[in-house]
Amino acid sequence: MADYYIASCVFTSRFPALSARIQQVMAERYGLTVVRCCVPKYKLREFTDRMPEGDMRACWAALPDCAAFAPGDRVYSLCHNCNNIIEETRPGVAVSSVWELLAGDPAFPLPHYDGLCVTVQDCWRSRERAAEQDAVRTLLDRMRIVYRETTPNRMDTDFCGASLYRPQPPRNPTLAPRHYLHGAAGKFLPHTPEEQQALMRDYCRRFTTDTVVCYCHYCLEGLLLGGQNALHLAALLFPEMDA
Repeated sequence: MADYYIASCVFTSRFPALSARIQQVMAERYGLTVVRCCVPKYKLREFTDRMPEGDMRACWAALPDCAAFAPGDRVYSLCHNCNNIIEETRPGVAVSSVWELLAGDPAFPLPHYDGLCVTVQDCWRSRERAAEQDAVRTLLDRMRIVYRETTPNRMDTDFCGASLYRPQPPRNPTLAPRHYLHGAAGKFLPHTPEEQQALMRDYCRRFTTDTVVCYCHYCLEGLLLGGQNALHLAALLFPEMDA
């Protein structure tokens, strides 16, 4: 049995320094083996080339692209696609979010935000993961962040940014049909960039706080596209890094 952390190609390409810090914590504090992705050899050159030149690119290129996940292993990730794909392709592998790992560690040093008021945005890709949703709120509480709920939320949420308004990568419905084929009726239909932005702006009108916190890189992309002041939970947990 082994424990792994999947760093996420997409998250890392957008937040390389933040991702590197999280990888360090996962390896040093929790003893997890860090890999890049949930499937072998996925766009290795493309995502390596997106990394800043120098040490960060070299470190990313040196990571194992994936692992031979086996029954009894446990996998942690902050990427909902990775978790869903592992769950459907690797029976017997336990899947958890990194937020659950951190929330279950009462000694983990968390920053405090002195009553910052935010709205928490759940993600359609993890709508069935109540433990993850609970962990997110536990971490917000411990960071002394006051949060409001948006509706619909938790298992009823229908939001994942503009990603649901454009075709998805072909691998997703092939590898995880329960999540991305049978459970995705009416989603991932083509929309123009202008239509996507209009949909996001309309969605963001519901928020009554200045700041919205999400825990999905696609949700974050959509919220920013809609003109919302949005933060990824990881950036709040590791504020010393330039996200």
